[in-house]
Amino acid sequence: MATGEGTVRLRPPRNAPARRAVGWWRVRCLLLTAAPVAVLGVLGALITPARPWLLVPAAVLAAVGLSVTVLLPLWWFRTHRWEVTDEAVYVRTGVFLREWRIAPMSRIQTVDTVRGPLEQLFGLATVTVTTASAKGAVKIEGLGHETAADLAERLTRITQDTPGDAT
Repeated sequence: MATGEGTVRLRPPRNAPARRAVGWWRVRCLLLTAAPVAVLGVLGALITPARPWLLVPAAVLAAVGLSVTVLLPLWWFRTHRWEVTDEAVYVRTGVFLREWRIAPMSRIQTVDTVRGPLEQLFGLATVTVTTASAKGAVKIEGLGHETAADLAERLTRITQDTPGDAT
């Protein structure tokens, strides 16, 4: 990609999510694991003939789920990055399938800040940057609440000062 004036280059974003995002991700993984393990465990306790066929998968799922809950959020924290410049929003996500997204300021349509119940518990928020892209919105997850509010305000200010893209 050429690097003339006004050109946005693909480069690694500099900022990591808030450190407490690891706890938020762990709780999400734990909840996703606990639901099917609980269902299998209850059914195994109630249906005697099927007990081994239900409790063994519950135990395996619990072990795998706990491993994922401990390790995957740390890996996410090491790989998820974001950055905002006067020209673009850069986001890199993914562990196995790495995705790099760039949203030029001239293409941004809306900026939203979302705080779900678990995010509120951890003092976190997600900033969603909606563009004209068919790929969908760019999300920056795991930000501290104040960082997210400041970022949304900054993005709004920059996009208001940026002329639209006529391409």
